[in-house]
Amino acid sequence: MLEQLTTVLRNYKSDDSLQVAETTTFEELSLDSLDVVQLIMDIEEEFGVTIELDKSMKDVGSLLTVIAAAKS
Repeated sequence: MLEQLTTVLRNYKSDDSLQVAETTTFEELSLDSLDVVQLIMDIEEEFGVTIELDKSMKDVGSLLTVIAAAKS
């Protein structure tokens, strides 16, 4: 699932060399709150889930946890 999310992030950032780990924060990716909202919409479309935006989501790992919960 990390690889699929990395692809979404690379497409969003238009950066094919973007390196992403579970510990990568949104701040490290230079994503502001508007970027996060748009990214969530892209992720919902890619994964076929609905995600409730939560201020506790600060990194890729927490986002993966939310996606996994939404898929179950």
